[in-house]
Order: sequence, then structure tokens, then C-alpha cells
Amino acid sequence: MSKPDDPLFTRHEHALEKAYEVCPDCGSELVVKHSKAGAFFGCASYPQCKYTRPVVEHQKVEDKILPGSECPDCGHELAVKQGRYGMFIGCTNFPACHHIEHQAQQQPLEQISCPSCRKGSLVERQSRFGKTFYACDNYPKCKFAVNHQPVAGECKTCGFPLLLKRQMAAGEKLQCAQKKCSKFQ
Repeated sequence: MSKPDDPLFTRHEHALEKAYEVCPDCGSELVVKHSKAGAFFGCASYPQCKYTRPVVEHQKVEDKILPGSECPDCGHELAVKQGRYGMFIGCTNFPACHHIEHQAQQQPLEQISCPSCRKGSLVERQSRFGKTFYACDNYPKCKFAVNHQPVAGECKTCGFPLLLKRQMAAGEKLQCAQKKCSKFQ
């Protein structure tokens, strides 16, 4: 068991606890605080002073213009930009033009038609957290989406025109895509 005066504890402070910093607004000490979004630096004089600063400063990446590219909507150049969900290719004439190049992975899956609107096809998409889901390409008119890979077929119990491929302990099984039914085939 280590003693409290062991040099290990005095030499290596916690990574978030920096040397004494002062609040730029009021001159009080800045302390590490925690919220559901994570750690941040806040003024010790809270609630009189509401100064906060993130622990990790995210640096802004400058837009990189793609030479020889042209926006199909307005004719301006396209650029690689950084957004809240990561990097994307968009028009340099923003906010006048809102053109964004979509990824090629949104191709229809073996032409499985949407069981909800019957006009669109189901495509593979990524959520902002990186999870794969399958949704109608007729969005926002049709908001049908499922989390598991869709398979063309009909439920034997309720007749719903879509099945989902599920990985179970016993192997791969097909399940009805309708939430009310959800029976395995």
C-alpha cells in the first residue's frame, strides 16, 4: 500500500486537473465540472459567473476546395467541409446553395420496395453514431425505417410484405418487419 506522501501522487496529477487557472470574466479559479455531456471547465463563482470552456478544444478544419468540380445546382465550386456529423462535400456558395454530394452507398438493396408507401425502395444508411439502418429513399415523405437487414418475402402469420434477417444464437432467422407481429419464420 502506498503512503499519501508518495512522490507518485504528487508528481502525476489527474489529466484534467491543470495548474491554477483563472476565469477570464471574473478572475476566480476555474475548476473541472461534470455534466451528462462530459467534463468541462467552469468558474468556481457559479452562479454569479457562468463562464465555461470545454476540456478538449476541437479545431476547425478549413474547407478544401476541389479544383475542377462544379455544383450541379448553381455552378460554384465544391469543397470538402466539416460538419456536425463529420466530413462531407458541399457547395462553396452556402447558404445561398444547399447542395451536398451524397455517398454512393445509398444504393437500393436488391430493389426491395418500401412496404409503407409502396413507391420508394429501401436503402442502407448510416446514423450520426455510425450505426447502419435501412430506410425508404422517399424520405421525408415516407419515414419507414428498420434496424436489421430487410429481405423480400411475406410473413406467414400476418401477410406483411417484408422480413428482417436476424442473427440469433441458433443461427440466422427471418422475422416479420411489422412491429405488431414480429414472429419468426
